[in-house]
Amino acid sequence: MEAIKKDRAYALGKRVLEACNTSRFKAFTATEATPKVMANATAEKISATCQKIILRNGRFIDLKLVEIVHNEITAEYVFRYDIQYEKPMFKRELRVTIDAENKISALATKEIKSKAL
Repeated sequence: MEAIKKDRAYALGKRVLEACNTSRFKAFTATEATPKVMANATAEKISATCQKIILRNGRFIDLKLVEIVHNEITAEYVFRYDIQYEKPMFKRELRVTIDAENKISALATKEIKSKAL
């Protein structure tokens, strides 16, 4: 797997989550993301999502790579990260999908439900 894809997924995923801390989001360019992602990752949508996340999780600290999945049919790589926040009570993960052209083709975050004992 190319280090370029891994570095790009981390850098762009971190950029989105750091926008929650700074309230400033630098929009993706055509060389960084597909048109679909560029249309969905607007400052307004990210701000609305960040407000909900900050209430439950606090400030964003960093990303920890959990898993890399390669889809050989579409030549996409899905990078799954554990998102580290100042309040660790609710776990969240970030999934960044990088296509064959090294562009983000999908970006999603979700809360991970804790498993019952």
